[in-house]
Amino acid sequence: MGVWDLLLVGLVLLLGLCGVLVPGLPGSWLVWAAILWWALKDPRPVAWWVLVGATAALFLTQMVRWALPPRQLRANDATARTWAYAATGAFLGFVLIPVLGTIPGFMGGIYVHERRRLGRHEEAMAELRTLMRSGGSGVLAELFTCLLISGAWLGAVSWS
Repeated sequence: MGVWDLLLVGLVLLLGLCGVLVPGLPGSWLVWAAILWWALKDPRPVAWWVLVGATAALFLTQMVRWALPPRQLRANDATARTWAYAATGAFLGFVLIPVLGTIPGFMGGIYVHERRRLGRHEEAMAELRTLMRSGGSGVLAELFTCLLISGAWLGAVSWS
């Protein structure tokens, strides 16, 4: 697989990661489609193992999201800036504390945004709890899985 193909797969993965945070965009499906495309173009067994792992992880994530209480984020609950802070925190947490840092990074990003917006610790914590209860946990589960799949793809590409 050429450099341009790998770059294009990486861009689709990045678009899928951004799509997880935007309601109505099929972020996890874009991540899976990018891995499928890579596995079809790269005949090595590691590509197929990443595809099988991605499929299983996304299936498990969908089961977890269906098991969560059916709550939807309202338009006034979270702004685009809130999700930008959450995504930045999740990515930094994923890199700084490999894999497990995503969860505190996501929640820390929301907290930092709300603390800057509201000014007080108690109000920021209350807003963080509200956002996580009203659908943020489902977004976190999907983002965590997509970051894990993207990390597995990056590891498999750099390993070869």
